[in-house]
Amino acid sequence: MKYELKKIAAITMVRDDDFFLRKWVDYYGKELGRENLYILFDGEDQKVPDFCDGTHTYIHKRLDNKIVEGERMRLDLLSDKARELLQEKGYDLVIGVDCDEFIIVDPKLNKGLAEFLSEQNIDYSISPLGVDIGQHLEKESEIDSDKNFLEQRRYAYLDTRYTKGSIIAKPVRWGRGFHRVKGHNFHICPDLYLFHFGCIDIKRMRERFMNPDRIGGKSTRHFNKRTKTISIVTNNEARDFDKWTKIAKKLETWLRPFYAWNKPALFGYKIVVEIPVRFQNIL
Repeated sequence: MKYELKKIAAITMVRDDDFFLRKWVDYYGKELGRENLYILFDGEDQKVPDFCDGTHTYIHKRLDNKIVEGERMRLDLLSDKARELLQEKGYDLVIGVDCDEFIIVDPKLNKGLAEFLSEQNIDYSISPLGVDIGQHLEKESEIDSDKNFLEQRRYAYLDTRYTKGSIIAKPVRWGRGFHRVKGHNFHICPDLYLFHFGCIDIKRMRERFMNPDRIGGKSTRHFNKRTKTISIVTNNEARDFDKWTKIAKKLETWLRPFYAWNKPALFGYKIVVEIPVRFQNIL
């Protein structure tokens, strides 16, 4: 059956991160059209890079740089923007992600993101399966920004933090980090993945998180927390991607933490997978 393509927007908010934002604009611009990208810059000291030409950009007053309060304000702002796009700008779907997050259709389907999402029956939201890419310190060297990320990084942790309701069809309120849709369940979509690249290079992470302007002086604690992915992929045996992503999807569909029924859980079970070669040319 042939489906009419839906009108799909992608939104993000960023501060001092041209490295990932450039990749974000290139990827989602190719998949959805640059005219459907909406980028909010956190702080009047921010400048819009030339590579954002053709997108919609907004300079916003600096949000609170304390982690919890700043995240709450950020996601309230992005939820309001998504509501505007759905109700006033005629969009059928809105994708909300950070600039180091990329929603990818399994290449085995030979479908672009817009085509794939246009075929889905979405009530409020759907979730891709979270795939947290980490640098394997014993096998992988520093990242080269001129090459595809997935040519250089082969290992990932199936982290429930990145299985989240990033794709919405109706106005909702996202929780901090897009990690849940408030008041609604989540539905994991087969063959759809959210690749998180924030942990692809320990050197870049150290330089970025040691910036005192980032998160209110708590950079060291946040850096140590984020490097856990690198430790996990380095110290655990990688398993078959196709087999274990199916297992993870089933587990995450049924297991929930007691404090948040609309988030997935694996209760500490660490699944590391090796990314198939078929993904290498995607990003």
